[in-house]
Amino acid sequence: MKKIAKVFSAATLGLEAYPVEVEVDVGAGLPSFSIVGLPDKAIDEAKERVRAAINNSEMKFPDHRLTVNLAPADIKKEGPSYDLPIAVGILLAGEQIDNQILKAAKSKNYLDQALFVGELSLNGEVRRINGVLPITLMARDLGFASIFVSEENAMEASMVDGIEVFAVHNLKDLVLYFRGEKKIEPHVHDPEVFNEKVDYEYDFAFVSGQDQAKRALEIAAAGGHNVLLSGPPGSGKTLLSKSFPSILPELDYDETVEMTKIYSVAGMLSGNKLMKIRPFRSPHHTTSNIALIGGGQWPHPGEISLAHRGVLFLDEFPEFSRSVLEALRQPLEDGVVTVSRATGSLTFPAQFILIAAQNPCPCGYLTDPDHRCLCSPTQVMRYQKKISGPLLDRIDIHIEVPRLKFEKMDEKLNAEKSEVIRDRVNGARKIQLDRFKGRIKTNAEMRSKDIKEYCDLNEKAKELLKVAVNQYSLSARSYHKILKLARTIADLDQSENITNDHILEALQYRPKEKTY
Repeated sequence: MKKIAKVFSAATLGLEAYPVEVEVDVGAGLPSFSIVGLPDKAIDEAKERVRAAINNSEMKFPDHRLTVNLAPADIKKEGPSYDLPIAVGILLAGEQIDNQILKAAKSKNYLDQALFVGELSLNGEVRRINGVLPITLMARDLGFASIFVSEENAMEASMVDGIEVFAVHNLKDLVLYFRGEKKIEPHVHDPEVFNEKVDYEYDFAFVSGQDQAKRALEIAAAGGHNVLLSGPPGSGKTLLSKSFPSILPELDYDETVEMTKIYSVAGMLSGNKLMKIRPFRSPHHTTSNIALIGGGQWPHPGEISLAHRGVLFLDEFPEFSRSVLEALRQPLEDGVVTVSRATGSLTFPAQFILIAAQNPCPCGYLTDPDHRCLCSPTQVMRYQKKISGPLLDRIDIHIEVPRLKFEKMDEKLNAEKSEVIRDRVNGARKIQLDRFKGRIKTNAEMRSKDIKEYCDLNEKAKELLKVAVNQYSLSARSYHKILKLARTIADLDQSENITNDHILEALQYRPKEKTY
């Protein structure tokens, strides 16, 4: 009997994967089964799943002393993804499958070029796991020829070119495949999955009035700018925000892979589907720091990473905990978030568009001419001070959303469709992609060097901006955000130069001075 067998698997750490060698030793002694290599509880329980799966697949579980080592042994492993490679290793060590018996393999070391991941049910079926896309990318980059996954994970894994993906229904089929008695064809990726038409639940065509707010959101979509909507209850802030994704450009291939990778690791991919729609995350105002930013004993992506390349919508903005809101400051600036724990630090992407909505005061009617505000100046000030100045300074567009009159709400004519607005946004985004040559995607991501290069002003526009900066005591960050906004407005106008009109419109979106 063969004493030792080695099978390759993988683990995820953050959004990246690393290889794991599953070594199986069948030794002399009383029957036992132990797993070493810093396994968590889910891996330790794999002993019972693997034993039952092998027996129920008409194979014989070795009646010997079994030791499974997950190397490297100094890195903690978690999750049920090692069930399949452990089972394959046990069968290989027990000579119930042979490394050289697969007739279709051109190499005698076929298993040395394959990677296995999957959870096993008690009857031997292979179940889906999280993080298959980063694992497949890692396997391809390290030169593995093939990867064996569950049928539910096959489409996700097949997004990666340069590696064969085998969808395994159960352990018995896999054993028969390696014995040359059953054929399993590589899963072929269907390119049409990227061409499927995206349907949006909300559309700007069904939002009555609010033309100024729609214009502000169009600019935000074109340049990737953050927005704060303020207005009385029922003015349409939430409906505008939910309609916002319908004017964003559709995900390209790289963004689809990037988003699928994040949602795969987070265990949020539904069925055998890829991410085709830009995410719209709307956490409740009771959300904790860890849920928003990411973390845990082994850090996982938070809401801001799940909103990457999409929208993070924070309704009732001042009702969020102060510490939660302040935690947004660094990700809004850098587009990434670093989560540090005793076990190490992980960096997650967080390039999202923030759409925040708030009432102007606790009762909500401070800016409504038709309703009397019942709040005292002290209450209003305390309410609005829940959001710090540095955080407000990181929001590019501040817009008032007034309450609609009956005549506007009763209009029969539909407003401009989201599809028409999206065409203009796509035009502006194309200008930006050509300008930045793929280094960054939007004007909102520009750094100081980019602003100096691409936001050049004529003397008249400079003088106008100088007056605004001095009169309103704008910070350097506010100055740069005005230039970025003006650049986006110019892109929407298909204008190479930033004009006075572009600067004036950008200045309209800065927060207004309070009068109380």
